[in-house]
Amino acid sequence: MDNKELLTVAVKAADDKKAEDIVVLNMNGISPVVDYFLICHGNSDKQVQAIVREMKEKAHENGLDVKRIEGFDEASWVLVDLGDVVAHVFHKDDRSYYNLERLWGDVPREDLHEVLNQ
Repeated sequence: MDNKELLTVAVKAADDKKAEDIVVLNMNGISPVVDYFLICHGNSDKQVQAIVREMKEKAHENGLDVKRIEGFDEASWVLVDLGDVVAHVFHKDDRSYYNLERLWGDVPREDLHEVLNQ
């Protein structure tokens, strides 16, 4: 599975659990470790955890390993390491506080319509 397909699995999993304001940053050429950052949020701890569980389940269904999940129990900022795609699933309040989109403001964004329609 190539990186775009991996990204599609993660984005669709987030979308299936009604993650809000999904943003994908193309880190190619910027980070030597990851190709894409997926950033989204849920409106409650339960929703954040449901989004993460769905990502993990869909990854396994597609024969992919989840390298690591950090912050699941706290559900304020959960990091899902899928290898070349790293998902940041925030609780709504924490997303605005950390504002990763501003931190990486000069990084190109992927067109989600294109990703979701694959």
